[in-house]
Amino acid sequence: MIFDLLLTADAAWLGERTLAGPTAVGVRGSEIGWIGPSRDAPSAVTRTHVDGVLLPGLTDHHVHAAMIRPEQLLAAGVTTVLDLGWAPDEIWPLVDRARSDPALPHIRAAGPFLTAPGGYPSRQSWAPPRVAIEVEDPVSAIRAVESLVARRPATIKVTLNSEAGPVVDDATLNAVVGAARAHGIPVTAHTQGHGQTRRAYLAGVRVLAHTPWTEELDDSLVADLARDTTIVSTIDIHGWGEHTRDRRTALHNLRRFHSAGGTVRYGTDLGNGPLPIGVNIREIAALTDAGLSPVEILRAITGAPLRPGATADVSVVPADPTADPAVLGQAKAVLKAGRPVPARADGD
Repeated sequence: MIFDLLLTADAAWLGERTLAGPTAVGVRGSEIGWIGPSRDAPSAVTRTHVDGVLLPGLTDHHVHAAMIRPEQLLAAGVTTVLDLGWAPDEIWPLVDRARSDPALPHIRAAGPFLTAPGGYPSRQSWAPPRVAIEVEDPVSAIRAVESLVARRPATIKVTLNSEAGPVVDDATLNAVVGAARAHGIPVTAHTQGHGQTRRAYLAGVRVLAHTPWTEELDDSLVADLARDTTIVSTIDIHGWGEHTRDRRTALHNLRRFHSAGGTVRYGTDLGNGPLPIGVNIREIAALTDAGLSPVEILRAITGAPLRPGATADVSVVPADPTADPAVLGQAKAVLKAGRPVPARADGD
């Protein structure tokens, strides 16, 4: 059996606590067809060796892709992004383009935010027209969810930001979650303001778009969240490296959530403020500060481990990320769906 491409490296991370030795990945079309020790590698049309460590492609679980140049993320090893809210006439064409454009990462999206009439972010100066669907009662909430289903959104995003305007009531929030659940779609909430994280949890929301930062969560709520909720980190938006009060509160909440066994995902809110394009090493450092081990950070920033049958999304970094996760920001080679991605030029 001859593969289209054989990519070899000095080591690989296959989801365990330690690295495997010299490893080869055989690619056929857009999928991994074989993976194993380099000494047993099959034949291939093209063979490429990279000095470094093979990893699954990296994922940023919170971006706003229309506000950045997403091709810069791909060249940095981020092969998949989750866009958590944008105007439908901008984000859906970008999602469609990414399916066939080898220069773009895979883009999964929520589509427009759901919010209360006049709620965040419908009145924000940065928000384009139609960035949000305003829902005022359970009937309009169900209608809004149904309007998004045809696009097969990765999640439904609801905003509960009581510091920036009105928020939906409990009945409307319950209707959003119920309608989304009926279609097998998760709901992600932006919670900001006293009590909003608890409201989201009680309504059945099981993904938080940000680590809560406007209040210290009580221990019982942290324990509840840790059982079945995922938190997307986004710590660096609070000061961009400065030690602000909001950052301290978020870190305290995330540290307790992780300690209780909660699931943490790497996410940056890229497009919001002066965040670096690519892997944000300050966000990686924040995950370390929250108590995640290097292997836990790898699990937070990658999808499924490299395996036959998986989409051939691969990032190669120069050294062992289980020893120093900062090397995640130093991609040496990248495959998206089996196709090599050109390296970033200096200054990109």
